[in-house]
Amino acid sequence: MNTKNFALIGAAGYIAPRHFKAIKETGNQLTAILDKSDSVGIIDSYFPDAAFFTEPERFDRHLYRRFIENTGSKIDYISICSPNYLHDAHIRMALRNGAHAICEKPLVLNPWNLEGLERIEQDTGKNIYHILQLRLHPAVVELKNYVDSQSDDKIYDIDLAYITSRGTWYQYSWKADMEKSGGITTNIGSHFFDMLIYIFGEVQDIQIHYTTPITVAGFLQLKKARVRWFLSIDKKQLPKSIAEQGKTTYRSLTIDNAAFEFSEGFTDLHTLTYQNILSGNGFCIRDAYPYISLCHDIRTRKAEGIRGDYHPFLR
Repeated sequence: MNTKNFALIGAAGYIAPRHFKAIKETGNQLTAILDKSDSVGIIDSYFPDAAFFTEPERFDRHLYRRFIENTGSKIDYISICSPNYLHDAHIRMALRNGAHAICEKPLVLNPWNLEGLERIEQDTGKNIYHILQLRLHPAVVELKNYVDSQSDDKIYDIDLAYITSRGTWYQYSWKADMEKSGGITTNIGSHFFDMLIYIFGEVQDIQIHYTTPITVAGFLQLKKARVRWFLSIDKKQLPKSIAEQGKTTYRSLTIDNAAFEFSEGFTDLHTLTYQNILSGNGFCIRDAYPYISLCHDIRTRKAEGIRGDYHPFLR
C-alpha cells in the first residue's frame, strides 16, 4: 500500500482523536502536528514520533521545507480540527504547501468564503475535502435511499431537537463568540442541517421563532419536508425525564411522528470518510454550500416570535 504522510492542526480538541484513529486505521502516517496548547498527550497513543509545533510560523516552515525538497517525506494531506474561524486560513496553508486539505465542519463561516477556496483549489491543483460524516451513517444512507424512491410530491413532517449541556467554561471560550464560531446554530446544528438538506432537498423558506446565545429555534421548508427545529446548550431545557436520569444530552428526530434512530454507529464514520477521500470520493466544497448558507442566514436574521408552526419545546 502507498502510505501517505499527514499533518494535523488542532490536536487538543475533542474531535482530533477521531482523526488520529482514521489516519492510523487507513494505514497512513501522521508526521507533523500544530496546536497552541501542549496538552496533547493523546498523541502518544497514536503517533508518538510526530513532530509537534505550538507556533504556526514554525509549522508552516516545516511544511514548506518538505514541499520544496519534493522527497518522500512531503506532506500529502493536512487534517484541520482547529476553531471554526481559522479553517479558511488553515486550508489555505495546506494547499499553499502542496497538500490536500481535510477539514472538519464548518468548512468556513460565510458562503462567500467558499468562492475564494474554490479559486485556490484551481490555482494549486490540490483538493479541499470536507468531513460530513453523518451522510455516511448507515441509517442516514437507508433513509435517503427510501426518500429518493418515493414520489417527489411527498412532504414529510419533521421535528428535530438537540440539547447538549455546556458548563460555565463555554461562555469564556471561542465557541461563545459569534464571529469566531458562528454560534450554536453552526456549532451544534450544522451536521443536522446538512443531513436534512442532503436527504430532503434544498431550503425554500426559513423562519426564526426564538434566539438567544444559548438557544435557537425555528422552522425550515425543504423541498420534501417541513422541519420544526430546536437547538440548545442550556441544561434547563432538557426534558424532565432526561434530567432525572442524570443525562446531559438529548437528541430527538421524528419523521411523520416516527422516531428516527441514529444514536449508534458513529465510531467508525471518520475512518470511513478517510477511506472515501483516499479513494478519490470525498465530500467537496460544493457539498458545503447549502448548509453554510443556511447557518449564515439563520444567525443573521431576527426572531419573528413564537407563532405559526413552531417546535413543541417552545411551549
